[in-house]
Amino acid sequence: MSEFLFPTRPAKGIPVEGEARNFPINRIFCVGRNYLAHAAEMGNVPDYEAPFYFTKAPTHSVLSGANVPYPPGTENYHHEMELSILIGAPAFRISQDDAEQVIYGYCASLDMTRRDLQNASKADRRPWDTSKDFEDGAVFATASKAEAVGAIKDQRISLSVNGETRQDASVAELIHSVPAIVSDLSKFYHLEPGDVIMTGTPAGVSAVQAGDVLRGEISGMAPVELTILAPE
Repeated sequence: MSEFLFPTRPAKGIPVEGEARNFPINRIFCVGRNYLAHAAEMGNVPDYEAPFYFTKAPTHSVLSGANVPYPPGTENYHHEMELSILIGAPAFRISQDDAEQVIYGYCASLDMTRRDLQNASKADRRPWDTSKDFEDGAVFATASKAEAVGAIKDQRISLSVNGETRQDASVAELIHSVPAIVSDLSKFYHLEPGDVIMTGTPAGVSAVQAGDVLRGEISGMAPVELTILAPE
């Protein structure tokens, strides 16, 4: 007999190149406004002093190649192409110099956003949860191990919708670098193997509709793909 009253959702994982087993998703942290041009297009001023964060539930994640319905409660559903960091060792109050030692790998990912709900929440000074943390709202491609990727410096990050490029930038434009993000987040949490950090999106975010096919790419990594279906 199970110790739980109801069945629980199965754990989620991310495939890893060269591995038979998946990277387990423990927690999903997201960095906001981490590209200057994206902050500007959203009418925001980025914080250069430190990153700020929001979260997504691991159960709301899906893998690249998924077909997902247009979500309920929105008429302005946006794509946000991102580099994700996969944590592979415990880290608490780690320095930037040591931060890369706890990174297992990286992957291309999508932070899908119900933009109209986010704008309404910001206008009312309320949390963003309904705009960011919803079913199928985080999409992950097959991961690459850190040693295979090498240093995160100037890799191209881009996204197309139905073959038309909408986002195209360099990860060198990150306001807060990968080591800076890991170090800063570890001041607030005991980071654990399986934690995922989505590092923010470049400019060019825009709405998608049912029938659209999204493809995001980061140099040297597997692409992330998503097809939007009709609402349920």
